[in-house]
Parts: sequence; structure tokens; C-alpha cells
Amino acid sequence: MGGVPEPHTGWTFLTNHARVLAAIADDHNARIRDIAAHCRLTERAVQKIIADLEQAGYLSHSREGRTNTYRIEPGKVLRHPAEAGLTVASLLSVLARDEAGQGRPAETGETVGDRG
Repeated sequence: MGGVPEPHTGWTFLTNHARVLAAIADDHNARIRDIAAHCRLTERAVQKIIADLEQAGYLSHSREGRTNTYRIEPGKVLRHPAEAGLTVASLLSVLARDEAGQGRPAETGETVGDRG
């Protein structure tokens, strides 16, 4: 089964927390195993990130049988002062741009633009 994902060296644009949140936004019923594989993280790392996101109020979950259903708080403002005013919905909108290369923001009810 799983195993440890191959390591990545060098810097990246997104944090693991953003990657996990985006994976959950794609599938609110995703299993930790699937999120870990998608994000190239260990299951333990994903569990810790989900706990962090829940503790900070960005995410909650309900248990239905053996399945977790996650709920993202789209209006929650991002934590870093440089992102003041940006919400989870605006972040996910940027991350969920049309993969066909059309570059349109995802349908979230918010537009993404230059905050200049």
C-alpha cells in the first residue's frame, strides 16, 4: 500500500496546508489516504494538517459511518497579515482555475483580481 511519498527538494509556491485544503475542496468526502497521495504527503502529516485547519476554524467534519464529510468555511480570512482581507474562498478560487487552460476563476461567487 501507501509508503512514504518521494521527498521534494527546493521551495514551492503553496504550503501543505493549502494543498490539503484544495484537495478537500475538490472532494469533501475524500479519505485521508487519498488526500495524502494527491498532496504527496504522509497520512500522518495530513491528519495533523486537518487538525490544524479544524482548530483554527477553517474546516470542520462530520462522521457518517466510516466516512468523514468535510466542510470548509469559505468566508474565513487567511492568517498571514500580508493576505489581510483574502478569504478561503478567494484562495480556493485561484487554486481551482479551469484546468483546460482557459484561466477563468472557479465558480465561487467571488472574483479574483489585482487588489493593488
